[in-house]
Amino acid sequence: MKHGKKYTDSAKTIDKLSLYEVPEALDLCCKTAKAKFDETIEIHVKLGVDSRHADQQVRGAVVLPNGTGKNIRVLVICKADKIDAAKAAGAEFVGSEEMVAKIQTENWMDFDVLITTPDMMGQVGRLGKVLGPRGLMPNPKAGTVTPDVAKAVEEAKAGKIEYRLDKTNIIHCPIGKASFGVEKLNENLSILMEAIVKAKPAAAKGTYVKSVALASTMGPSVKVNTLKFV
Repeated sequence: MKHGKKYTDSAKTIDKLSLYEVPEALDLCCKTAKAKFDETIEIHVKLGVDSRHADQQVRGAVVLPNGTGKNIRVLVICKADKIDAAKAAGAEFVGSEEMVAKIQTENWMDFDVLITTPDMMGQVGRLGKVLGPRGLMPNPKAGTVTPDVAKAVEEAKAGKIEYRLDKTNIIHCPIGKASFGVEKLNENLSILMEAIVKAKPAAAKGTYVKSVALASTMGPSVKVNTLKFV
């Protein structure tokens, strides 16, 4: 893969064989985020589990203390008695069966988080093939299937993110914007990693946190020393 001059110049400042301490790694990510927009800083955590086994799944959600820096558009699908509460909490889109139909017939996807109530999951479940591949399917573990839609909306707006394993046993998550600076990014990273470590499945054997890397949207990857997460 051919990279641009900015990426190549940034890559020269990073020792690919070194494992950096978190603050230094974050500092490098911020300094190498040279795009004209405020780049997102992402963390990539490889775990010593096998996602093919149900008892080794790692999934959950956590509210980042400094948010993600992104304006989260929330869709709530609920029955009439909860619509006003969802709107008051700040949801951009609120509705019932008509929202399910809109997604089905128009392939409408102008939202970042979908929150629903348990009594609507029968209908929302039909959208699995559309929402699942995009990571938008509501899930009780992520707090997006709940009777308290107002609280869920407020948490989503405050910077709640979901973490889950992909097929290669890696978790990919945003932890904020380059403009946040090292201190705020470190606070977000610490809360996320604490949650991932606590979510270690009982069936997991050997080293749990195998590797951690940080990178900005357009920048090179920085490898992190994992000893502090053991």
